[in-house]
Amino acid sequence: MSTAKPSIAFFGTPDLAVFVLEELKRAGMMPNVIVTAPDRPAGRSLKLTQPPVRLWADEHDIAVIQPAGLTNQEEVPELGNSEWDLFIVAAYNVILPEWLLAVPKKGVLNVHPSLLPKLRGPSPIRTAIRKDVQDAVGVTILALDTEVDHGPIVAQARVELPEWPVKGRALDELLFREGGRLLAEVIPLWLAGEITPEEQEHDVATTTHKIRKADGEINLTADAYDNYLSYCAMDGWPGTFFFIEKNGKRVRVKVVDAQYVSGSFTPVRVIPEGKHEMSWTAFLGA
Repeated sequence: MSTAKPSIAFFGTPDLAVFVLEELKRAGMMPNVIVTAPDRPAGRSLKLTQPPVRLWADEHDIAVIQPAGLTNQEEVPELGNSEWDLFIVAAYNVILPEWLLAVPKKGVLNVHPSLLPKLRGPSPIRTAIRKDVQDAVGVTILALDTEVDHGPIVAQARVELPEWPVKGRALDELLFREGGRLLAEVIPLWLAGEITPEEQEHDVATTTHKIRKADGEINLTADAYDNYLSYCAMDGWPGTFFFIEKNGKRVRVKVVDAQYVSGSFTPVRVIPEGKHEMSWTAFLGA
């Protein structure tokens, strides 16, 4: 096996990608360059904000590319004109075009937080919780092709959880860190040609959709466990909310904290529309 440091470009944007980078750093496998999204307006003030991966790259003195697009080599000349061994994609949210997939000598590896072919697409973690499919919880390293989450499997790891369901943000971090650790194990073997990828069982594949704000709505009269699954799955963004009639008005109530005990779903802390956070008991008594 060669001891020369491989030339690696990493594609990613949100905090989820930072979790992978931190695990690669821990394993001594820092990328040569990081490709991430352009700065975007954020918050109520729409202040131009750097993506989390850009901030991490700056802290670690790694070169950053923030292309507006990937249509052709002119948009990312730093990648097309160099000899790259490997590209890594983790939560980049942009499909790499065919010309870019062909650039690195050893192809492109992707970290996907499910046991493919289950839960392809943009929301595998939150969908696993929402649809109560614990048997799909794990991570897959796959070799990217031109179709979404379709390429052959390089490595997989099931993640056993002490309790279920768990909140979305906790599972986000757990799976992307596990993905980073698995990736760090795979890279040397993959570069040395010691792994033969396996074709996915495409006929049993399942897909997910992009989470929308409306997906956070629940109905307190619906099944209690189903409501708790929604609450856990929509943790962070978009959050969980419901509508209730109070004092002759229809009020939108955001759920900050909730519990599922003895078959009952109960809000614990809420934010009623136009008011500050309060306990559910205080809201009912107001």
